[in-house]
Amino acid sequence: MNQDIFLSQAGFSATMSKQMKLIQNCSHPITISRLVEDLRQLGLGSADTVLIHSSLSALGWVVGGAQAVVEALCQVVLPQGTLVMPTHSSQFTEPRHWQNPPVPQSWWETIRDHVPAYDPHLTPTCGMGAIVECFRHVPKVFRSSHPTLSFAAVGPLAQTILRDHVLEDGLGEFSPLGALARLDAKVLLLGVGFDSCTMLHLAEAKAEYKDKGRILQGSAIIRDGQRQWVAYYEQNYNSDDFFECGEAFLQAGHARTATVGQGRTHLFSARALLEFAVPWFEENRNSMSLDSTP
Repeated sequence: MNQDIFLSQAGFSATMSKQMKLIQNCSHPITISRLVEDLRQLGLGSADTVLIHSSLSALGWVVGGAQAVVEALCQVVLPQGTLVMPTHSSQFTEPRHWQNPPVPQSWWETIRDHVPAYDPHLTPTCGMGAIVECFRHVPKVFRSSHPTLSFAAVGPLAQTILRDHVLEDGLGEFSPLGALARLDAKVLLLGVGFDSCTMLHLAEAKAEYKDKGRILQGSAIIRDGQRQWVAYYEQNYNSDDFFECGEAFLQAGHARTATVGQGRTHLFSARALLEFAVPWFEENRNSMSLDSTP
């Protein structure tokens, strides 16, 4: 059997198996109207500015899949409010850092010389999920200029949120996260946990703790009309303790939690999370550094 056909059939079988499990674990199909009702009951409103992280499979068997989820979010928030999602493209990073999978060192220079330049309209997301990949095609969606840590948004505040995205500060104050925090936007964890919450990267960027380092990054971008590989330093972000920080935030009563579709979902203020998480990182990461000192 041709290997490409075999791999295609294997991928199809895996997808069908996942769909079968969703059907078996779902007492009824999840519709757009059900999602809209659940989101509104949770507290998402028509004038909100909201950063969304999501998992399609966590919501149950959704009629229409990712498109239905995106349409439900648009119905609840647009046109008065603004929807924002991370549209990261880690395949456009410095290849020496790749781990899943790594590539041979002998390939690095070829990758740097030939990977296409980031294009906000064309470049696909990587590992962000079906909902995000669908969302970036919504009419009138804008996408920020960062080649690896971009965000997409639609609504009246979209360009305000996305216009300043500094290359060396992809998830810091001079990124869409910083703009969202200044607007006191909401954060919606739609069927996902705090380990997926990019707003916590802004918290760690703002926090002061020992061993806070930076790494050499690189990306292909268009500069002065020409493709260039540009090297730059960015913070060495670490999400290992995000789940623990998020659970502490929930226990402190700062978020609303409910079931949307079949997915456990949290809604909270970005500013409230930062006010909690910055001192939490400073206390816990500094104590961990002290514990690990010989």
